[in-house]
Amino acid sequence: MALVAKNYDHLLGKLPGLSEKQLKAHFGLYQGYVKKLNEIQEKLKGIDRSTANYSFSDYSELKRREAVAFNGSFLHEMYFENLSPQGGEPSRGVQDAIQKAFGSREAWEADLKAAASSTPGWVLLTFNRIDGELHHYILFEHHIGLPVHQEPILALDCWEHAYMIDYGTTKGEYLASFMKIIDWNVVNTRFDAHPRAIGASR
Repeated sequence: MALVAKNYDHLLGKLPGLSEKQLKAHFGLYQGYVKKLNEIQEKLKGIDRSTANYSFSDYSELKRREAVAFNGSFLHEMYFENLSPQGGEPSRGVQDAIQKAFGSREAWEADLKAAASSTPGWVLLTFNRIDGELHHYILFEHHIGLPVHQEPILALDCWEHAYMIDYGTTKGEYLASFMKIIDWNVVNTRFDAHPRAIGASR
């Protein structure tokens, strides 16, 4: 069944620091990833698998790009859904996890910004099911750089398309705006849904 891109128009004109023009352009790019994911998955249904090869085959190329379109679709949904003009505050559980992993909220913010400065792609704050702690991981493209056993609880889009219209190349100003519009209620809910750490049973 074909995926349908979600509608995030309720964010237009509501997010301080992100203009309607910026958001509409970003929504269009997200919709493009959903369209490409549907296209790839449809082509894979009838593809010739007998010629699969590391160097090149139609099947191999579709499989190599499938993860790009998939993550490009769902990381954008995570990103838009963890934005809100209300912002909110991290729950006690999230605060404690941030304190344990980074030492303080300020240190966490500094690490997030450092991670964002280290990639042209994504930064994910994840609950690591191996050690039961929060981590920042950086992704190149949409699918390169995330270790296994992670539960993402916050997605930060660092691609220039996320901020170029409003901020040009000044990523730091975009990051400052992002920090003010994190929907902590969404982050808290994602954190509360994580499973028990694998490492705890070892």
